[in-house]
Amino acid sequence: MDNDSHLDFGKALKRLRKDRKLSQEELADLSGLDRSYISILERNLKLPSLYTILALASGLGIKASEFMMEMENQVFYRVNAPF
Repeated sequence: MDNDSHLDFGKALKRLRKDRKLSQEELADLSGLDRSYISILERNLKLPSLYTILALASGLGIKASEFMMEMENQVFYRVNAPF
């Protein structure tokens, strides 16, 4: 995938997971997803469905809106970063 918008999802997911000191396996258990799928998302190989975003947010202990805000912040930083 070459679309820049999906790159921010993986970065946001990884940052939120690491901030909570969770391994991919732990997040997978908490969210009811497979560990390999967490890895795929963090590497931006696939985009998540709405169900997946809700499951990940639940596993991270945050609202889906907070998750999306983190992704939005990634976009804002990338667009406004000094060169």
